[in-house]
Amino acid sequence: MGQAVAVVGFRGYWDSVAAALDAVGAAAVLGRQRRVLIKPNLVNAAPPPVTLPVACAEAVVRYVRDCSAAEVLVGEGPGQVGLSGLDALHLHGYGALARRYGVTLVDLDGAELKRLENPLCSVFPELWLPRVVLESFVVSVPVLKAHSLAGVTLSMKNMLGCAPAAHYRRGDAWNKAAFHARMGAAVFELNRYRKPDLALVDASVGLAEFHLGGPTCDPPVNRLLAGFDPVAVDAAGATLLGLDWRRVEHIRLADGVLGRAPQGVRAVGG
Repeated sequence: MGQAVAVVGFRGYWDSVAAALDAVGAAAVLGRQRRVLIKPNLVNAAPPPVTLPVACAEAVVRYVRDCSAAEVLVGEGPGQVGLSGLDALHLHGYGALARRYGVTLVDLDGAELKRLENPLCSVFPELWLPRVVLESFVVSVPVLKAHSLAGVTLSMKNMLGCAPAAHYRRGDAWNKAAFHARMGAAVFELNRYRKPDLALVDASVGLAEFHLGGPTCDPPVNRLLAGFDPVAVDAAGATLLGLDWRRVEHIRLADGVLGRAPQGVRAVGG
């Protein structure tokens, strides 16, 4: 593998996704996989930068196709009540992507589940997750956003889309509302059960204050981040938002357990 976190200048998705993934040695690792699940952030029906542009996901799919014979899936379980994973994927243009590249779209809220247990977890000593998430190489592809409850929503927080609404919806508020009361600890514990194998953060724009809207970063962050250590990637992403990652509870809890936060952020290639 390459460096812990690649931070590359954004010149367009085709070039910059490949540059970021090449910088961490992703091709060799992806080339050994049989099935790759790409998990975008399609939290609701809002357009980018609230949600991941399909052009970014397409660049990831093309990169995987170029270096691997793996089966490629794109899966989501959105937070918005009444919006299925397949609804969200088609709404945001992923149906055309699937047809173009022979990719399978997966509704993570409707997938076959497995019950897991971990006595080290206090919020979720048991957790239900889709088997496809547990049995695939997972690439978490969020957009760079501040978050009203979690501080930031990056590669680890993006894994909430894997938690099935049938078990984690509360009332009519949000499909993953069971995570909200103790958000930092809940995100950390979810990732104890299943963290991303590879993270790629679209920080080309960035949402400065709120994950569902509000002001974009001014000027745009104009970066992509990548790495196999989601703690390192998310700490670097928090830094790009002007935040101290140590004040983001789920990153602080995960540091030294699920990965290691870097001491600084160094750009590659401008």
